[in-house]
Amino acid sequence: MQIINGTPADIGIIFSLYDAGTLLQKKVAQKHWLGFDRALIEKEIQEKRLWKIVAGNQIVCVFSIAFEDPYIWQEKDKDPSIYIHRIATHPDFRGNGYVKKIVEWARTYAAGNGKEFIRMDTGSGNDRLNSYYVSCGFTYLGIVATEDTPELPAHYKGGTSSLFEIAL
Repeated sequence: MQIINGTPADIGIIFSLYDAGTLLQKKVAQKHWLGFDRALIEKEIQEKRLWKIVAGNQIVCVFSIAFEDPYIWQEKDKDPSIYIHRIATHPDFRGNGYVKKIVEWARTYAAGNGKEFIRMDTGSGNDRLNSYYVSCGFTYLGIVATEDTPELPAHYKGGTSSLFEIAL
């Protein structure tokens, strides 16, 4: 297994993983992704912020990172942090603990880049997912309401998010 940067050649697979993730969210959560702008994904690839987990020759999981997230984290965004976004696992590889592998990778990456926190958010109301993130080492910090702003993907509009953090 390797965690390496995504490439432009991966875009089709990335979007198929997002589609599969959306289908799962529709089954188990109150909130689901509403699609992502291709330009956003291309920008993350160009900026080397989109990562893929490869097992053998197959992309089994993707995720993105950011170094700021002010619309979600508000005042806490001033802390030196990395933010993990859009974890999507291939349906045939769910249950293999990829979030724990991402956390392990993120601890090293964050420390090497002068960050003090690893953070993530998810739509509120999915207690099973919240418990899973806690089992991966995150501390649950509570719920925040998100403002309607064009800077956030559509699934944030008019909703709340559960916040998670690991202090390094």
